Amino acid sequence: MTTRDPDREFTTTLASGIDILACFRADRPVLANKDFAQQTGLSRSAVARLTHTLVELGFLQREGEPARYRLGASVLALSYPLLASMQIRQLARPLMKQLADHARGAVSLVVRDRLQMVYVETARSNEALQTRPDIGASLPLLSSAAGKAWLARVADEERAAVLNQLRVADARHYETHFPSLAAARRDLERKGYCGNNLEWRPDAYGFAAPLGRPYQSLLYVFNCGVPAEDGPYRERAGDIGPRLVALARETERLLGLV
Repeated sequence: MTTRDPDREFTTTLASGIDILACFRADRPVLANKDFAQQTGLSRSAVARLTHTLVELGFLQREGEPARYRLGASVLALSYPLLASMQIRQLARPLMKQLADHARGAVSLVVRDRLQMVYVETARSNEALQTRPDIGASLPLLSSAAGKAWLARVADEERAAVLNQLRVADARHYETHFPSLAAARRDLERKGYCGNNLEWRPDAYGFAAPLGRPYQSLLYVFNCGVPAEDGPYRERAGDIGPRLVALARETERLLGLV
């Protein structure tokens, strides 16, 4: 559920509607009003009004009795202008595919969305990965290499604000993974990338390198995931990490950021 400090310009009803849409995940594509109420903390009556409105606008599809809902085509149409305007996706895609082929893994471009990281482009060369990144899928912000790279790169004030939101949202997850952020910041400063040694998934290593500064108001992060069975973490980090940094720097050059 969206939580904000009192703000006279903040529209609670709009925020609640967006919270409803944000409840969906790849592993739960169909939800009922009771599910929305549990996840958002809204009353059943408020949820019913919101889902009715979202159906009328095409953002939800209603099916069956009792009613259950899927995301509607309007969500896809709404996201297209954003994806189409991300020039970085077109410029970086061939470079990402080259690194994915070399690493025998998946190379992705991600940005932050509230308390998670979201894929906006991806290139895969290994179907053995149990997690197959796709556009729109999400990563945890505090326990993934991409999330830690984002937190390590952003300004202190923004980092502090996001970390506070993470602590409020899930105190146990925060206490478990926050200590690793200090090492990630040191690695990013010394090497230009940070890694994740089975911290998020027990079957894969993750490495991430952010751009040096935001592009079109977004701080993009390149992420590479590889199966842990393909070699020891230190060896894979020594090979993939510098290549991932080189990918980020070349993308900056192509974008005219350097």
